[in-house]
Amino acid sequence: MQLFRFANPDYLYLLLLLPVVILLYIINEIRKNKALQRLGDINLVVRLVPELSKIRPFVKFIMQLIAVSAGIIMLSRPQFGSKIEDVKKQGVEVIIALDVSNSMLAEDIQPDRLTRAKQAISRLVDNLDNDKIGLIVFAGDAYTQIPVTTDYVSAKMFLSTINPDMVPKQGTAIGAAINLGIRSFSPGEGKSKAMIIITDGENHEDDPVASAEEASKAGIVIHTIGIGSTEGVPVSVTINGKKDYLKDIDGNTVITKLDEDILKKIAVSTNGNYVRASNSNIGLDEIFNEIRKMKKQELESSVYTEYNDQFQIFSAIAIFLLLVDFIIMERKNRRLANIRLFKFKV
Repeated sequence: MQLFRFANPDYLYLLLLLPVVILLYIINEIRKNKALQRLGDINLVVRLVPELSKIRPFVKFIMQLIAVSAGIIMLSRPQFGSKIEDVKKQGVEVIIALDVSNSMLAEDIQPDRLTRAKQAISRLVDNLDNDKIGLIVFAGDAYTQIPVTTDYVSAKMFLSTINPDMVPKQGTAIGAAINLGIRSFSPGEGKSKAMIIITDGENHEDDPVASAEEASKAGIVIHTIGIGSTEGVPVSVTINGKKDYLKDIDGNTVITKLDEDILKKIAVSTNGNYVRASNSNIGLDEIFNEIRKMKKQELESSVYTEYNDQFQIFSAIAIFLLLVDFIIMERKNRRLANIRLFKFKV
């Protein structure tokens, strides 16, 4: 599998100008038609000017549009990774376990708990260099969203797709997330392994403290981030396009509260830290600063180290279309009338 990228992606913003060009072309055509109508009956005008063609200017415009698009893509330098190389770096392995239960949609942390947590993780990934990162999502059960990797681009891509609907079983099984995390680290003794759990702490499914003790035996340090209000807030949901609050089977509004006690116990049992998130600071950076103090280990990863430019095909398309556009005249040529390049009736 080859990795695709644009070496100069900023040029792609020029494609946003194409709809404006199309709009200007349509406006100009409308003005030209109105001008012809002012000269007299349109059918009579066409007979008086037999060289006039309606289809040729349109075809030339389409060619120019495609040529410009190909030129913009050419400037952006599309590339394919052609060589995979094993790279050894010094860093730590970190797995983030993110709660995606419905209670994470509560808006006591703006815009809501889950969105704010994803934003903080995204910023963290932007600042990573040598470390490996993995991502687990959990609600009533836990799933690996991203295996431990140094492919930060893919990590951010998968992060953006996370939502409560991706886990079919609702609830908050923190223990299941910890157990999955234990199995997800790279095998081997003496490695620096850290896990960060971001949740409101309302565990309903298992015994997370017992799971944390097993993680500690495996040399894994677990840090916890409590996100939400200890007083309790309703959970916002959108039903048929209207905002409402989550109800239980009896029709009562569900109130979600942050359970700090369970998160503190998990952190303490593995010599980790607990941080209470707020609207201004989720706490992920503080915890990662602690993780960076851990002993670095040699991490191996496979990366694309050479990229081949693929702009040539787009350059050829642009040149060919511009050449054809130059040859084709907007008006019919009587000398070339018998050459049927265009078999359109006008």
